[in-house]
Amino acid sequence: MDEFELFPDEGADAGGARRSSTIQSVSVAAGFLNILARAGTDLPLAELARRSGAGRSTAHRYMQSLVKEGLARQDPETGHYDLGAAALSIGLSALKRIEPVEIAARAMKELTRSHPMGGGVAVWTERGPVLVRWYKSPYFALNPVSLGDILPVDNSACGLVFQAFLPQPAIDMARGFQPAAFRGSIAQAARLDEIRRDHWIELTSHLLAGVTGQAAPVFDAQGELACVITTIADFTRPHEPEERRALYDIALRLRAEIARPAENPA
Repeated sequence: MDEFELFPDEGADAGGARRSSTIQSVSVAAGFLNILARAGTDLPLAELARRSGAGRSTAHRYMQSLVKEGLARQDPETGHYDLGAAALSIGLSALKRIEPVEIAARAMKELTRSHPMGGGVAVWTERGPVLVRWYKSPYFALNPVSLGDILPVDNSACGLVFQAFLPQPAIDMARGFQPAAFRGSIAQAARLDEIRRDHWIELTSHLLAGVTGQAAPVFDAQGELACVITTIADFTRPHEPEERRALYDIALRLRAEIARPAENPA
């Protein structure tokens, strides 16, 4: 099957057919990128062809073009394909248009510069929380997570905050993608009720001994969950009480800052 058969354009003249073919090519290429995005891992050419319904030669042509443009990359050893650096750049640029995420990112960058903790911003995907901003602190060397990491649904402070405010079907879908050993034990309803009440949670030694993870929700001007801010720190060492409250205080500040436009409509 030729790739252009996916989007037939009956009755087009020669010039129109060429323009249509170009548009169709973009659509097919976008289809391959969407397959990679949903897969959550690299894929061999045969699997890409199967999922797209295209022939191997068609899949190969498109994937090589995407690799050339940086939208995909090919592992030199396995030959498998995955999303490339340019695709990540486009995704992050799109996220920059989401104002609450940017406001939260600036606050977390400021926090990690002044406190011994790593911190960042996570958004929800069908596979669970994904870190779209992550900042290392010059005062805290341990960084078990990094930009782009998917976090456990049940065994991370960030995952529990999302659970507390998202519909159950979305949580169930993410659990289906995450291996049981990775996602952790399902949280009790009482714990989620506490998060809804306090808008904050802290877990210690859940991923690494002695390391504490904190998370708090960030809502948009309409009161919908936009993202979650999260930190990792070592509170077994001597520290000031305000250091432990730093994330909570930032969450309060963000709530007031982001809600302001809704409270003062033009």
